[in-house]
Amino acid sequence: MDGKVEASSKEADESLSIGSKRGGWISFPFFIGMITGLSLASTGIVGNLIVYLISEFNIKSINAAQIVNVVVGSTSLFPLVAAILADSFFGSFLVAFASSCVALLGTILLFLTATINSLKPHPCSNDSSITCKPPTGIQYTVLYISIVLISIGFGGSRYTAASLGANQFNKPEHQGIFFNWFFFAFYVASGAALTGIIYIEDNLGWATGFGICVVAAFVGVVIFLSGYRFYRAEKLQGSAVLDLGRVFVASVRKWKCKLSSRVEDYYTTNGDDVMVQVLPPVTPGKRLRFFNRASLITDADLKSDGSVKKSSWRLCTVQQVDDFKKIIGILPLWSSSIFLATPIAIQSCLVVLQALVMDRSLGPHFKIPASSVSVIVLISAPIFLTFLDRVLLPGWHKVTRKMPMPLQRIGAGHVLTVLGMVVSALVESKRLKLVHVHNVSMSVLWLFPQLVLVGIGEAFHFPGQVTFYYQQFPQSLKNTSTAMISMLIGIAFYLSTALIDQVRRSTDWLPDEINHGKVDNVYWMLVVFGGINFVYYLLCSISYKYENV
Repeated sequence: MDGKVEASSKEADESLSIGSKRGGWISFPFFIGMITGLSLASTGIVGNLIVYLISEFNIKSINAAQIVNVVVGSTSLFPLVAAILADSFFGSFLVAFASSCVALLGTILLFLTATINSLKPHPCSNDSSITCKPPTGIQYTVLYISIVLISIGFGGSRYTAASLGANQFNKPEHQGIFFNWFFFAFYVASGAALTGIIYIEDNLGWATGFGICVVAAFVGVVIFLSGYRFYRAEKLQGSAVLDLGRVFVASVRKWKCKLSSRVEDYYTTNGDDVMVQVLPPVTPGKRLRFFNRASLITDADLKSDGSVKKSSWRLCTVQQVDDFKKIIGILPLWSSSIFLATPIAIQSCLVVLQALVMDRSLGPHFKIPASSVSVIVLISAPIFLTFLDRVLLPGWHKVTRKMPMPLQRIGAGHVLTVLGMVVSALVESKRLKLVHVHNVSMSVLWLFPQLVLVGIGEAFHFPGQVTFYYQQFPQSLKNTSTAMISMLIGIAFYLSTALIDQVRRSTDWLPDEINHGKVDNVYWMLVVFGGINFVYYLLCSISYKYENV
C-alpha cells in the first residue's frame, strides 16, 4: 500500500506539472470498482450456474456441466476478439464499456428467468411417477440468450479494462502495481461471490442472488463510466495480430520465389513515405526460412521508378517476419498448456456434481453450497503464491544463485496438477465404495485435498505462463500475450466438453446419477492424459531457446 501511495503522489505531481488531469492514479479507483462489481456478478452467476440449470430448468446434470463448460470457454475466448476490436477499430474504453453493458443486460435477463415463472419449467416433483417437464422452446431461447450475453459481456470487459487501466501509467513499475491490485480485486470479489452470493442463491432464493448480481454489475458499469473524464485518450495503432496473418499470406503468395542471401533484397522499413530506401541491416533468421519470403522484395513489389509498392498483404518487414516466427516457436509450448488446463476444467465441473451427492453439513446448522467447493482453489492459489514469492523462490536463489526459469515453474505446475487428478481418483473410489457397500455419504471435506493440490499447481504454472509469454512474445504483441492465456483456457473448456461427451458416448462412466457411474475412471483417464502431456511438455521445453532474457 505504501508503494502505491508513494507512486500515486509522484505521478500526481507529474500530472499537475503539465496541467493534465487525465491518467495516473486518479483513474485507479474506477478500474478497481469496475472489476470488483463485474467479478461479483460473473462469479455469482457462472459459479452456481450448473446447480441453477439442474434445479430450476430440469436439465440433466452432465448436460448442465457441458453448458457451463461452453459458457466458461466462451468467456475466455472472447477477450482475444475484444482485443482485436479495441486495437484496430474502437479503442479499449468503448469495447470495455459496451461489453460491460452487454454483461449487465444478460444478467438482467437471467434474473428475469428466476423471477418470472413462465420463463422456466415447473420444478420436478419428488414423486418418481411424475415425469419432469423439460423447458419449452421459448424458455430455452430466453435462457440461452442470457447466457450468450453474459459470456460475451464479461469476457470482453475484463481484459480490455485491464489494458486500458495499465495505459494510464507511463512507468512499468506503476503498471505492475496496477496489475497486482487489479487482479487482487478480481480474486477477492470472485472468492466473495463463490461463498456469499452462492450461499444466498442456495438458501434465500435464486431471485435474491441474481438480483445482487444485477446490482453489482450495474454499480461496476456506473463506476467505470463515471471515471471517463479521468482516462487518457487512446491512439489506435492497428492490430499486431493482423500482422501475423499478413506474414502468412505474403509467404504463401511468394512460395515459388527463391530466397536470397543478400541483405538488400529484404524489406525493413514500414514508413509512410512514398519512396522507401531498402537498406536492411540483417536478413531474417534461418529458422522457419519459408516465411522469409514475406519480406523478400520481388519485381512485383517494385514500381516503375524503383520504389517499393505499399501492399501489407504481399510485403512485410523483416521485424514482422521475425515476430511471426517467434510466435510459431512458442505454439508447441502453448498447446501443452491447453492440455494442462483441460483436466482442470473437467475437474471443476465434476467436483460440483460430486458435492451435490455428498454430505455438505458443517455443524448442525450450516450446509456448504455445492458450487462453493471450488473456492478452495481460489484460496489455496494466492496463499501458496505468497509463500512461493517470499520463501521458496528466495531460498532457491540462495542455493542456486539464480531464479527458476518460467518453464521450470510451469513444469512443477504440470506435476502438481497430475497429482491432484490422482487424489481425485482415489477419493472418488472411496466415495463410491461407501455409497454402494455401506450406504453412507462421504463428507465433502474429502474434496479439499485435491483442490488444494490444483490450487498450488496454479500458483506455479499460471504466473509462470504469464511471465513466459510476456518475456518471449515480440514487443509489438505484449498485450496479445495476455489474451493468449485467456484463449488457451477457453479452448481447454471446449475440449473438456468434447471429451466428456465422448466419454458418455463410449462408456457408462458418467450417467446422470453419478452414484451409479464410475467418475473415478474419468479421473484416472485424466491422470494418463496429463502424464502424456507432461512428457510432451518436457520435449517442447528442452528444445526451446529463450529469447529476450
